[in-house]
Amino acid sequence: MKYNKNIKNRKEDRRVRRTAWMLLCAAFSILHSSLFTSCNDFIDVEPKGVISEDLAMSQPDEMVTAAYAKLGDDWYTYPFNMWPYGDVTSDDAMKGGSGTTDTNYHPFEVWSSLTASSPDHMDEMWYHLYCSISRCNRALVSLDEKGESLLGAEKTKIRRAEVLFLRSHFYFKLAQIWNQVPWIDEEVYRNHTEEQTRNDALSHEELMLKIIADFKQAYDVLPETQEDGGRANKIAAAAYLAKCYLTLAWGNGYESGTGVSHINKEYMNQVLAYTKVVEASPKYDYLEDFGDVFLPEYKNSKESIFAVQHSDYKDDNTRFGRANWSNMLNGCWLVWSCGWDFHKPTQNLVNAFKTKNGLPMFDDFNNEIAYPVNGVPNAQKWDPRLFHTVGIPSFPYKYELLTKVIDNVEQKLPMTTSNSRTPGTYGFYTSLKEVPQRSKGETYDNPWQAFAMNDYVLRYSDVMLMRAEAMVETGDLEGARSIINAIRQRAMNSVSKHISYAADQCEIKLYATAFPDKEYARKCVQWERRLEMAMEGGRFFDLRRWGIASETLNKFFESEQNDVFVGQDDKGKKVEQKYGQYYRDAHFTAEKNEYFPIPYIQLFYVPGLYTQNKGY
Repeated sequence: MKYNKNIKNRKEDRRVRRTAWMLLCAAFSILHSSLFTSCNDFIDVEPKGVISEDLAMSQPDEMVTAAYAKLGDDWYTYPFNMWPYGDVTSDDAMKGGSGTTDTNYHPFEVWSSLTASSPDHMDEMWYHLYCSISRCNRALVSLDEKGESLLGAEKTKIRRAEVLFLRSHFYFKLAQIWNQVPWIDEEVYRNHTEEQTRNDALSHEELMLKIIADFKQAYDVLPETQEDGGRANKIAAAAYLAKCYLTLAWGNGYESGTGVSHINKEYMNQVLAYTKVVEASPKYDYLEDFGDVFLPEYKNSKESIFAVQHSDYKDDNTRFGRANWSNMLNGCWLVWSCGWDFHKPTQNLVNAFKTKNGLPMFDDFNNEIAYPVNGVPNAQKWDPRLFHTVGIPSFPYKYELLTKVIDNVEQKLPMTTSNSRTPGTYGFYTSLKEVPQRSKGETYDNPWQAFAMNDYVLRYSDVMLMRAEAMVETGDLEGARSIINAIRQRAMNSVSKHISYAADQCEIKLYATAFPDKEYARKCVQWERRLEMAMEGGRFFDLRRWGIASETLNKFFESEQNDVFVGQDDKGKKVEQKYGQYYRDAHFTAEKNEYFPIPYIQLFYVPGLYTQNKGY
């Protein structure tokens, strides 16, 4: 759509248009010199096949819909669910694919080669997030100019609150990745001052407070329930306010200004206040089985507070449906028609699910490599959430056996080592949460695959873990224990329905006695967050928020380069594979890598307008 053009390409557009116009004029001059004497005769010709900006801006409700549409207008090179930025950068996931050069995300998994131009996918993410903000700004202007006359005062007020929610959602992503970003709102759009708006005009706190202010306006206006599914409501705004305040409460993100010694109790209290709103809502709760949370038939359950809506082509009678293209690379090899085997869980993550007497092994979880083998239980037991999160050779894939043809005979088999594309680099584990069961199939499968899986932005247990985190830091250790135990109880109840084959591998218990001190309680809630939210695109941002990214990741790089897995291929042949050795080149540099570099192309468009993040 022409009316949502981002400021990034304005100068290039002007140059291209001038060149194209000169060529067009020259052609017409040669062919019709007897009819036309100058190029001015053609200036008012209306373009074909585009939406008129005047027409678009005269339809405020449609402009709001266009802003919503940007929630799912992403692609694997700019995935709004953030899996490369929040998981591949962490101890939870490897990039995957055919090797370190497949896509340009490899610098994210080692950090040491990350620059302003590598990966170039960063520029796409920046550009498309600002395209999304541009749609929001135009929708706000359209609502201001035409809303009340066409929609009425009350509906206009609600629609405006929805757009403020959406714009803050996109700005939060920008702040998560780059910290220093230009604040371009509807007034900047009206005044055409995009190219005078600096990215360093606001401090980290000032930027977050602007985002919070917009979410607060949305919260004050939005109803608790919307008639149309997928629209933002008051509870979603409360949950996002809690997330913003929690981010702000720990500090500025850089390790010198972040962590336990920098906690702002006032902001932590705001987390408690807004998570209480979510907790009190009768509409939201824990879904009974953890596995159901990640099946498409439950995608708008009581667990889902706000999610990007996706659909199958059968749902809306289109060729593609509203497919989830951000996850298109992340299907398992030889399971899906286009399973490209990205987003691979690490051995460190698998080890984190180990239990001893039903509780996490905080201090020695990573002392040795271990993984369950289907039908061969031993003394090592596991948190049940492992089998809902990580695909492991010898086990069914997403609760189902796979149909495979071996020596011209069709067989039902579990996942094997053959279901990994480059095991010498990325091992044999595969991600489960973002894919449906194989029997449900892809939404679209030629030449790419896509699924109708919603992308969670905020789900109930996520918000309750935010609440538990704030409770620990404000001294309510018993309240935090209660929340953690509720989440662990749900995990305990999530065996018989989907993963009964792993029942003899699982052991999980509640914390039966009070937490002895704040340090232990903090360790419990941070560990619980890792297990509950694993592979959902947020692990790195958690480590950064807690001020422990460099310590955690550099220790992870040392251990992960020595990974080895022993398993069987489709024909029962033993396979022993070392992998992860590229981590020898990995290093996370504190006071630099906490945020990503401003893309070089953005610095180039208006030289001198933007400043680079420190360290790059």
